[in-house]
Amino acid sequence: MDPDGPRPHTGRRRNEATRRAILDATIRLLAEADGAPVTTDAIARAAGIGKQTLYRWWPSKGAVLLDALTDRSEQDVPAPDTGSLREDLRTVMAATFEGAQRSPTASALRTLLREAASDPHLAELMQSFTGARRAALKLVLERGRDRGELPPDADLELMADQVYGVFWYRFLLGHAPLDNETADRLTNSLLPPPDATPTRRV
Repeated sequence: MDPDGPRPHTGRRRNEATRRAILDATIRLLAEADGAPVTTDAIARAAGIGKQTLYRWWPSKGAVLLDALTDRSEQDVPAPDTGSLREDLRTVMAATFEGAQRSPTASALRTLLREAASDPHLAELMQSFTGARRAALKLVLERGRDRGELPPDADLELMADQVYGVFWYRFLLGHAPLDNETADRLTNSLLPPPDATPTRRV
């Protein structure tokens, strides 16, 4: 793509099989890059398509990378609505922790973060990606609050910060595990004890 900035979409319809091949190839290349930049030429070769297809369907290389990461995240992290905030929150956290450490997502995510440090457009797209993940988590928290499982004045923004603060700190520094036990403990630290949960609204 144009290294000076994003290009406008042409509006051409995308073939789903080709799109899937491009996203899968992009994730694979990100995982193999070990921090090195992934080029549009490499993506096109790996997907078996012409580079012009990328030009038609995405406004920038960063948009392709972000689309691939978003697609993988949506596959790895469910959007549960079991009727229990404790169960839903724990499920989202456990899936987030596990998915981010699974190959090829872990290497791909680290490569994207390195590229974003020197690519303002990609950094902006990464903010959109993390914002979308926060919004999905806040939806879970809002449903729980609406059911009366959290106080009406619960600070959902701060709760989301706590979840993703733990995630990014441990993911980037690797000083402590991101596992099911961590998801359990973090859930219990954010929610009232089961016997102190506010009365559900009828």
